[in-house]
Amino acid sequence: MIRFVSRLPHAAALLIALLGAAGPAKAQEPDLIFKKSTVWKFLTPDDKLAVYGIDDPVVQGVACHYTQPEKGGVSGMFGVAEQVSDISLACRQIGPISFKGKFEQGDVVFRESRSIFFKRMQIVRGCDAKRNVLVYLVYSDKLVDGSPKNSTSSVPIMPWGNSEVPRCGDFLK
Repeated sequence: MIRFVSRLPHAAALLIALLGAAGPAKAQEPDLIFKKSTVWKFLTPDDKLAVYGIDDPVVQGVACHYTQPEKGGVSGMFGVAEQVSDISLACRQIGPISFKGKFEQGDVVFRESRSIFFKRMQIVRGCDAKRNVLVYLVYSDKLVDGSPKNSTSSVPIMPWGNSEVPRCGDFLK
């Protein structure tokens, strides 16, 4: 028993290191646009809907906004509440579109933890080359239990001023 207990901190450290290895998709912090209370809580933070904005790190000229619920109460106050998976997404062209490099279908644009362990929200990007449309999908996943809740937004690549319209299929790996 003592041998098992002495290895426990090493296993916990390994688990934390693996969970923390989120990769480059978390390079940017989302911009909080606003929050709106949905459920009043006595003496603790309210449940809220929070609207955030992010820019696509590879596709210049595209911005996405997503709304996610944030639990209040005691668990929300201490940051230990498991957040629900109901997240909506809207992405739009906000300027001339240009690509900073090649990407793969389903590349992660942004990811964020939604609980202490095992659950994260991800926004991924794809290209509908036939229609020259960027497609964004937001979903949450759990290590043990997946979530079917998701939202999709598409951005047709349109002319902007005198800029040439790139083909997203030309930038797929």
